[in-house]
Amino acid sequence: MSRIGKLPIALPSGVEVSIAEQEVVVKGPKGTLRRQFHPMVQIEREDDTLRVKPQDQSQQARALWGLSRSLLNNMVVGVSTGFTKVLEIIGVGYKAEMDGSTLKLALGFSHPVIFPLPDGISGSVEKNTIVTLTGFDKELLGQVCANLRRYRPPEPYKGKGIKFQGEVIRRKVGKAGVK
Repeated sequence: MSRIGKLPIALPSGVEVSIAEQEVVVKGPKGTLRRQFHPMVQIEREDDTLRVKPQDQSQQARALWGLSRSLLNNMVVGVSTGFTKVLEIIGVGYKAEMDGSTLKLALGFSHPVIFPLPDGISGSVEKNTIVTLTGFDKELLGQVCANLRRYRPPEPYKGKGIKFQGEVIRRKVGKAGVK
């Protein structure tokens, strides 16, 4: 039995869900999300809750049960409240600024990095080094953050790079003591 899959998903007010075959469309104040679910899971609506059930007790159906419930819950939470991720830019001369829906980054390259934010993702910059990204699609938001980190992943010696707020970077000692 999946501990996550058994939990019901409560629908907040203002969120509409339509289920057709295996496609689920969730509409809310933040936007609309659509997803095709695997045929081994069954999605049922009971009043103000959604439940996900496996079609049979095979290993694959049970594995998809919890995954499908988490994906569906992320859709409901996303269109009702949204998601936020905060990135910190650490390094001398490293900075960021917003220009409309484009993020301009100075990351120690000979050129500025210009990163256009996709539709559904908005951003703001505080103190030139803290980038706050918000959106209603959790997958897209995580992918945008991963793409930004790819320009300068945090390095273990000086800690320079782009990291998530609150993330702990394990530091390494430099060269062994020179006599």
